[in-house]
Amino acid sequence: MTMNRKVDAQHIYLAAPLFTKAEISFNHQIYEYLVAQGYKVFLPQKECETKQGRAIYQTCLLGLNWASVVVAILDGADADSGTCWECGYAVASGIPVIAVRTDFRQSGDTRGFNAMLYYSASSVIESNNNLFENIVVTIQALEATRTGSPLLAGTYGLSTSMRSG
Repeated sequence: MTMNRKVDAQHIYLAAPLFTKAEISFNHQIYEYLVAQGYKVFLPQKECETKQGRAIYQTCLLGLNWASVVVAILDGADADSGTCWECGYAVASGIPVIAVRTDFRQSGDTRGFNAMLYYSASSVIESNNNLFENIVVTIQALEATRTGSPLLAGTYGLSTSMRSG
């Protein structure tokens, strides 16, 4: 897959389910961590808090078009439909997707993922260990591969396919 966008480690779209207190809290924790690291993060639950219907769609579409990378939380027996749409839109638009799964349940047909999500992602994180730090390291590695910095890319020891475990 060819990525058309430069990953500048600045503009992140955080795609995730946002319908339970636990999901909202988890998303907010990731958001706060990334912002503290200096990233600009579009969090749909924050940006669309007072919006409804078409306004949610339009706001999220603007957020996706602004993003240089999408971090997608793909937990659950079946990944959230909105998150899946956001991943598909990002891939079709040349925006790299980091697929994150912390759910230990093995559903789907590829390591707990739907194959379409797993193989279209630029990188996959399948772990709870140091999750927030691993997201940052993966963003930095994507940036390094796009900017041609072999020293930085080699620092993280990620494979060419950018899959991490």
